[in-house]
Amino acid sequence: MDLVFYGFAIVLFAACILMVEGAWLWWSGTHGGAARRISRRLRLMAARGEAGGERVSILKQRRYARAPGLERALRRIPQCEALDRLLLQAGLAWSVAQFLAVAGGVLLAALLVLAAWPMPLPGVLLLLVMAAGGPVLFLLRARAGRLQKIAAQLPEAADFLARALRAGHSFSNVLQMVGDEMNEPLSGEFKLAHEEINYGVPMNEALQNLAVRIPLTDLRYLVIAVLVQRESGGNLAEVLVSIARIIRARLKLLGQVRVLSAEGRMSAWVLGLMPVVMIGVMSLVNPQYISLLWTDPAGIRLLWYAAGMVTLGVVWMRKVIRIRI
Repeated sequence: MDLVFYGFAIVLFAACILMVEGAWLWWSGTHGGAARRISRRLRLMAARGEAGGERVSILKQRRYARAPGLERALRRIPQCEALDRLLLQAGLAWSVAQFLAVAGGVLLAALLVLAAWPMPLPGVLLLLVMAAGGPVLFLLRARAGRLQKIAAQLPEAADFLARALRAGHSFSNVLQMVGDEMNEPLSGEFKLAHEEINYGVPMNEALQNLAVRIPLTDLRYLVIAVLVQRESGGNLAEVLVSIARIIRARLKLLGQVRVLSAEGRMSAWVLGLMPVVMIGVMSLVNPQYISLLWTDPAGIRLLWYAAGMVTLGVVWMRKVIRIRI
């Protein structure tokens, strides 16, 4: 009797566990996050098919804004596409609407400062230019810093690709291995390329998207080598090793050029900032003496001439010390 009771209890316990698990699987399959995404995509495809058979992309699209109305309004502005590409290349988790909101907030803060503390015309123009161009300069600097890090990682990535191909792995698996083994920011880009290929994007298009997200000449050489090898064949591993060697030599030469042009760059910074610093110091030491530059008409003309000459000198020195390799 005891054996029958214990057996019945064990069977009842197993039945309860299976019932709970079955209920959970049914709920996750019909009401879970994955089920909702699939249902939304199917509804979208059905709606597009009824509307005229437009091509539906299952790839994740970058949104310009969360609000649908603002999204449609920003899509109508051609410059927003270039701004979104800059945000993508800079690696910032901002949307176009968020960046425009920050830029507008900075400009509004500058206008409030001007309303609270009246300034002479040169100061007003300088503050407005800094407020309007500050967010853009920050974005461009973040993009340049990220691309510089990726450029330093490219030789190691090319060697990694060559070693993995020699070991017999497919190129798609090699992309995933690079994304798993290497550091950011290059690993994230290779992971994204591998995910696009898994979603059904052709290899050529996924690599071209990679080159768009990372506008570096060295990476384009790597992408072109892979595309040419897929079309005509050849030893891709040897080509990648040669590309890695060329990239290292170019980076070494670039470092030597930066060392040799360091004095010129420092001179440009000193000569460009010296007039601004001296005006600030004189404003603190003897404001009545320096105020003639923006109270007297002749002083205002001198300020404009000085600003133009300083700008011309900085641009000229930048052209001289900036050597493209």
